[in-house]
Amino acid sequence: MASSLIEPIARVGFAARGAVYMMVGVLAARAAAGQGRTTDASGAVRAIGRLETSGVLLVALALGLAFYAVWRFAQALQDLDGKGGGVKGLTVRTGYAASGLVHLALAFTAGGFARRSGSMRAWVARSLAEPWGAWAVGLSGAAVVAAGMYQFHKAWTATFEEQLRLRRMTADARRWSRRIGRFGLCARGVTFVIIGWFLVRAALRLNAREVKDLGGALRMLQAQEYGAWLLGIVALGLVSYGLLSLVDARYRRILP
Repeated sequence: MASSLIEPIARVGFAARGAVYMMVGVLAARAAAGQGRTTDASGAVRAIGRLETSGVLLVALALGLAFYAVWRFAQALQDLDGKGGGVKGLTVRTGYAASGLVHLALAFTAGGFARRSGSMRAWVARSLAEPWGAWAVGLSGAAVVAAGMYQFHKAWTATFEEQLRLRRMTADARRWSRRIGRFGLCARGVTFVIIGWFLVRAALRLNAREVKDLGGALRMLQAQEYGAWLLGIVALGLVSYGLLSLVDARYRRILP
């Protein structure tokens, strides 16, 4: 893909992803305060659509999420981040492609073309009906847990800054992007670990009802002792992750 196109596509995509995560966080914060219910990214997309009736906002969001999917596919196929063709590099690039598929599905949700049959629980139920299904679901869950742990690693080491054009940022912008980035990645890591753990449980128990999406993971936090506080903290973290996506939209290094 021509470099003149991929950079604006990626930046619009990051902004759209930021909007979705911030809405997930806002709705979770409202739920922590006893108002409303937590939701996943698809629910956040629908909530954004309810903010205005003309449909223009949803069209813009659908386009932005499709752009983010294109950026992820370009990362995977063209190795824009220089991950290489080794086992580790191919694993990371496969993750980029999987992220692209997820965000493409969100784009279809925003465009009104998504079907509920495409939910994670439906996929797990179909997989568990196959001879290899329990292994596939279990390994998927382990991969999601590992991805969650990697979010904690990125937060601790602040390696997410390596992709930012730090010289173009003021000292205050660098300081705040590091703070919100660390907080946001930790919150994202918590949700990944919960989602992955319940995928593993679904595989072990051969029961798709064990599966929890992002909204379900947040509701599980809410059900714990001091759940409102736990949910509120993670909710603010998800808003922070959305803000980090906006930082990426402005300052991320897109091309090698």
